[in-house]
Amino acid sequence: MGRIVKAKVLRTRNTVALARWLLGKHLVRQWADGRIEARVITEVEAYHGERDLASHARAGRTPRTAVMYAPGGRWYVYLCYGVHEMLNLVTGPREWPAAVLIRGVEGIRGPGRLTRILAINRELNGKAVGRKCGLWLEDRGVRVPRSALRATPRVGVAYAGPVWSKKPWRFTFDPAAVSSP
Repeated sequence: MGRIVKAKVLRTRNTVALARWLLGKHLVRQWADGRIEARVITEVEAYHGERDLASHARAGRTPRTAVMYAPGGRWYVYLCYGVHEMLNLVTGPREWPAAVLIRGVEGIRGPGRLTRILAINRELNGKAVGRKCGLWLEDRGVRVPRSALRATPRVGVAYAGPVWSKKPWRFTFDPAAVSSP
């Protein structure tokens, strides 16, 4: 067990740096039977403000995006293409719509597969990150060296145009390349 990441750490205007920082942290799920499962975060994407044309906030506040305007430290879970739930961590200060999509954890690649395997759905949308909702983040001392980190353009956002779709705001690493404490 590690140190639970506090909500105040997630309230930043530097969403891109926070997305990178999340690599190596653990996404921890508590199941209804009390069992706890923790997996290292291996892939994330940053979405930063209304000017980011790849962000859901590009159209301003809507019923769907209202949670993005809350202070960081809440889950934003939405249905994509009517099929997959997507797990995002709201990261901005109040009224700054920013979030990090959690795309993969150790042993699970792909945001839809991640939410399906960890039984994450829209019931978590708007909930504060923490034990109370059964889904939280822990720092267990895994440090991802820059040499192991890969920054690439975000996935599936061509609609945002050439400037925003090519931002290298998707971060990944191979956990096998990093030693745990």
